[in-house]
Amino acid sequence: MPETKLKVILLRHTPNPEETVAMSAKLCYSPADVESLKKKIEAKDQKDFVEKLVKIGHISPIEHASFTFAIEGISRACSHQLVRHRLASYSQQSQRYVSEEAGFDYIIPPTIKEDDELRKYFENFMADSQKAYNYIVRRLNEKGIKGEAANQDARFVLPNAAETKIIVTMNARELLHFFRQRCCFRAQWEIREMAQQMLFLVKGIAPTIFEKGGPACVNQPCPEGDMYCGQARDIKKIYGRYVKRKKESTKKGSSKGKAPTFQKKLFQE
Repeated sequence: MPETKLKVILLRHTPNPEETVAMSAKLCYSPADVESLKKKIEAKDQKDFVEKLVKIGHISPIEHASFTFAIEGISRACSHQLVRHRLASYSQQSQRYVSEEAGFDYIIPPTIKEDDELRKYFENFMADSQKAYNYIVRRLNEKGIKGEAANQDARFVLPNAAETKIIVTMNARELLHFFRQRCCFRAQWEIREMAQQMLFLVKGIAPTIFEKGGPACVNQPCPEGDMYCGQARDIKKIYGRYVKRKKESTKKGSSKGKAPTFQKKLFQE
């Protein structure tokens, strides 16, 4: 029953996503057939056209590009926040069909981890939750209630800290919305870190589409009103460093698959 860490992997994405987006948009304004459009669209044209789409707000063609992520090492608290983004597809590890008798992994918040007394208290509570889970399963088994029938009731004692795994598919438009909401410094640290890793990965695949990806204050005045965090200037500086490092690492080919380790340090403000 150890502490576990976040891991985000980009499993699949629309092949040549920016070409697909450019073709979809051009089709709206052109009498040409699809094959003709495909031959006409070169790499430079794709970039220019996608930039124009984003600039004028004609972003429905961006929905034709989709990205699928495998995410491990997040808490149930984090996954509850994630699935509130409804324009997405989710497949999550079940606590009903997957037994936790062997020991559930968990996530420790940084504020608790850095305090030795709190960390010990937290870990003891996780151990107590495990004991309660196993006791309930054992008692239910004695009554002839086994398998998922026992798991589904025993899981009620598992904490929000319990680790979960989930596969997520979003289109590019929804991802941009997701990044505006969850890369924001007002978002909780866990989902913010996850969103940053996702952003890093998709920028390596579709840099033009996600050029302005990130919290709203990077590209416009903060929409949070009285709840404004007051860090917009610092956030823009951080994103400047982020974009620069992203470009450098993309040249080295490190933006495919799993997000790099520097990502966590850069955004854990």
